Amino acid sequence: MEISVIIPTYNRARLVRRAVDSALKQTHAPLEVLVVDDASTDDTLEILEPFADEITLLPLEENRGVSAARNLGIDQARGEWLAFLDSDDRWHLDKLQQQAMFHRVHPKLKISQCDEIWIRNGVRVNPMAKHAKKGGWIFPECLPRCIVSPSAVIIHRDIFEEIGTFDENLPACEDYDLWLRIAPRYEIGYLAQQLLTRYGGHEDQLSRRYWGMDRFRIQAMEKHLETRLEAAWYEALLEELVFKCGVVAEGALKREKTETAELYRGKQTTYRTQLMQLKGGV
Repeated sequence: MEISVIIPTYNRARLVRRAVDSALKQTHAPLEVLVVDDASTDDTLEILEPFADEITLLPLEENRGVSAARNLGIDQARGEWLAFLDSDDRWHLDKLQQQAMFHRVHPKLKISQCDEIWIRNGVRVNPMAKHAKKGGWIFPECLPRCIVSPSAVIIHRDIFEEIGTFDENLPACEDYDLWLRIAPRYEIGYLAQQLLTRYGGHEDQLSRRYWGMDRFRIQAMEKHLETRLEAAWYEALLEELVFKCGVVAEGALKREKTETAELYRGKQTTYRTQLMQLKGGV
């Protein structure tokens, strides 16, 4: 199995070496390791110099965000399969090998994810049950929160040719949006093995940069209002839209963003009405 590894990075000179090293040391050697530098202003390029003969460096001339960086990697990759590794994460040595073996046993699956270890501010933490990773036809489970992580998946490039790549118009939750587009069309394989370590708590994470992350999740969910979903999935979609619109409206009021609060209250009313009609007025 030929796997191209795509590592997007921006101003993570102190972290990116660990990610790149973990990709290059895989027991199932990747076809290539593409590092997309999103116009870093720190010494990222100097840190990557020792890897010059082992990686393909794709520098962007201006900072365009993680979606654009990943999409450039997708466009330039030569492999039939693609694997993403965030520059603050680390793969365990047999990550690609285990997933390659999984897909040989399950040849009809075109995407899989593995389990992971979480480190927050240098301390290992146990994810809550609601964050548990799953496999199968998991569109409804993907609605409340992101239960797939980029560093955990390998994806056949056919998927991107059908559903498109990462949405560059979303400043955050771009991965949540991608999984929502994949999950109705493709069964997602799951390996219960912890094959990577994700590190959190640092200041540059997108979840710390924006308030009301549910705004972007709502935008992602709204893409499915005109698609043909199973009735139960469509009902779950409306229920989650009603809930999240309420959350964003409350958050906006606390920040004295009255117009934003009114916008999402209006959305909430619309989706609640549609949900009641779907349920026959009950």
